Amino acid sequence: MAEPPERDPFPEFRLDSDAGATFVLESKGKWWHAGFHLTTAIVGPTILTLPYAFRGLGWGLGFLCLTVLGCVTFYSYYLMSKVLEHCEKAGRRHIRFRELAADVLGSGWMFYFVIFIQTAINTGVGIGAILLAGECLKIMYENLSPNGSLKLYEFIAMVTVVMIVLSQLPSFHSLRHINFASLLLCLGYTFLMVGACINAGLSKNAPPRDYSLEPSGSSRVFSAFTSISIIAAIFGNGILPEIQATLAPPATGKMVKGLLMCYTVAFLTFYSAAASGYWVFGNKSNSNILKSLMPDEGPSLAPTIVLGLAVVFVLLQLLAIGLVYSQVAYEIMEKQSADVKQGMFSKRNLIPRLILRSLYVIFCGFMAAMLPFFGDISGVVGAIGFIPLDFILPMLLYNMTYKPSRSTLTYWINLSIIIVFTGVGIMGSFSSIRKLVLDANKFKLFSSDVVD
Repeated sequence: MAEPPERDPFPEFRLDSDAGATFVLESKGKWWHAGFHLTTAIVGPTILTLPYAFRGLGWGLGFLCLTVLGCVTFYSYYLMSKVLEHCEKAGRRHIRFRELAADVLGSGWMFYFVIFIQTAINTGVGIGAILLAGECLKIMYENLSPNGSLKLYEFIAMVTVVMIVLSQLPSFHSLRHINFASLLLCLGYTFLMVGACINAGLSKNAPPRDYSLEPSGSSRVFSAFTSISIIAAIFGNGILPEIQATLAPPATGKMVKGLLMCYTVAFLTFYSAAASGYWVFGNKSNSNILKSLMPDEGPSLAPTIVLGLAVVFVLLQLLAIGLVYSQVAYEIMEKQSADVKQGMFSKRNLIPRLILRSLYVIFCGFMAAMLPFFGDISGVVGAIGFIPLDFILPMLLYNMTYKPSRSTLTYWINLSIIIVFTGVGIMGSFSSIRKLVLDANKFKLFSSDVVD
């Protein structure tokens, strides 16, 4: 008597009838396309917060943390790409972070844990991208019309409309040209900002420099962990499996090339932005260094054309970032609403896509207008979201998949990173939430100013 077929323990991982996989995460890309996606996900306008992060660390500790977190995340992403390749060779190709974690760790709750964290990160970044893009428009408007009556939420509404249109691009792969432009834009505004900072530092209007840290020991510790959380958020992305899914199989070796491209751009931009901005403004650095270059009182510290061009570049890249981090949400929507047996642009699939993606973008735009204080939330997102997904889980997944001997250096490096960054995540969460509470009296719903 024949035995009944074994039940698939992970039926949701099957791709043959999965519209989210077929449409949104279609696997057609080259390694440089993955590099474009990674660069957009990691190297964004958060670069402009690096001098602000250095306020809580100082020169030495600031560069040490920037270097360590950069090395750890590169190592982490490399290990995750190896785990994904291992599973693919074993006949279990995973295109979603949540499925990879649930399969390797063999725990159903892990599937939902990763969904929750990814959703928090991606929605948070989507809201932040719309908010900061609206702020960029407001900055340009106020320079052209100082007495204008338009408020921040009106600019956010304009950005939301543009994002609704762009959100209809059907797949992650279809963003490859936009993300190449994003790579060029981040290089452009970083070097414009660095030049503006050097010009400001050498000018007769250069601000007084003070690199001292918080006077209180406890405040200094909290500020340091908040700064570490911000840097962790800058290096984090939380969507590497989804980016690797866009590669045409086999993916072996391709993701490493994409990572090298991304981190080359990160090295050129992160260090130059952090050093030049902190050199000029020290512990008075704003959470957006461009605002430090355009003080509310006194003349601008850089040529208007330079600052204006930098703001335009930032604005355009924010649109690309919003699109990249929305792909996980769109994939979940498409998996539930689309019919894989009909075409990507069939009426049956096009109408739900238009409605659901538009509603998601409208939600992000509404939250951005209502809660314009995402500067403080970036540290919380870094500690609670990016640290578990990008600093802890990849090490655990690698050790569970390859099972390195306890006598090997790899095992102890991975275990040490898990322990250290679990502690950093807990302390970072506490210190970031503490700062959020201390600044609560500055928050005003639908305010026309973004709280630092």
